[in-house]
Amino acid sequence: MNAVGILLAAGRGRRFDPAGGRNKLLQPLASGDPVVVASARHLLAVLPRVVAVVPPVLPPAGGGVADALRALGCEVTVCDTADSGMAASLVHAIRHSLTYSLKEADAWLVALGDMPYVKPETMRALLDALAGGAGIAAPVMKGRRGNPVAFGAAHLAALLALEGDAGARALLKSSRVTEVEVHDGGIFRDIDTPADL
Repeated sequence: MNAVGILLAAGRGRRFDPAGGRNKLLQPLASGDPVVVASARHLLAVLPRVVAVVPPVLPPAGGGVADALRALGCEVTVCDTADSGMAASLVHAIRHSLTYSLKEADAWLVALGDMPYVKPETMRALLDALAGGAGIAAPVMKGRRGNPVAFGAAHLAALLALEGDAGARALLKSSRVTEVEVHDGGIFRDIDTPADL
């Protein structure tokens, strides 16, 4: 299995700062790492290849998100249509993963740039589920499903056909999902408001 990490970091974070003055992905956590850096570090701890999707450069981010992710070793790709919804970023990243590599990707672990608390062992467990035959694997704790989600090659066509802001939610509803029990509250913790920091 040749799995690739996908880090979705192309959102504008309007709930964090409606005025658009601060990019939530660049805000420091208690550890000192910016939100998106912590998210990327955990993904890179599990997978050597991570494709990070960023929006076209606009204030307030400048090139900050892209620069930080490149410095960590992510393959950064700009999605010009990111504002049309999460699906556009996801499709863009998967296409990138298929095009720019000597070894074609056949599995994807899709993580969110604003979820910096997911443990690497949770991500490994999802990949283990794919290796064991699951087509889609999602983490679950106390009966509640969270993120990230891993997809196998059988779902490639459906992933590339996604549209809108629901991302892969429709695919998760219409397909069999292997739920992987974890002890990781990070699968629910995203950074939406300054209080979440």
